[in-house]
Amino acid sequence: MNALHLTTERLVQLRSDARLERETIMEHLVRDGEDPAIAYAETPEVDDFVVRALRDEMLEDRGLLAEFGLARLAARAGGSDARIHQQNADRVEFELLREIAASAPPLTVAVWRAGQELQVHGD
Repeated sequence: MNALHLTTERLVQLRSDARLERETIMEHLVRDGEDPAIAYAETPEVDDFVVRALRDEMLEDRGLLAEFGLARLAARAGGSDARIHQQNADRVEFELLREIAASAPPLTVAVWRAGQELQVHGD
């Protein structure tokens, strides 16, 4: 398994890219008639975009991106095994988020936001 190694320079670049993505989304929403205050409030924070990018990069590096995506789709499809797919994908994502937080403490709050809806405990 490839460990996440995130330098300060890389984090700065990721945040710069994420800031551009966030601003582009907000501009698009406002041009489509969304109230600017609502667009600002509802668009994820810069670090949220960074965490998603790192999560996707880690999935790809480990050869799990397609499998993870299919598990998320199967969970949304609502079949008899949807809950199992949801739990499996949530566990994988939770572990990746833990690794991101451990490797990049400045992203910890964004990691918490990303993980708040994950179901990692059996019911």
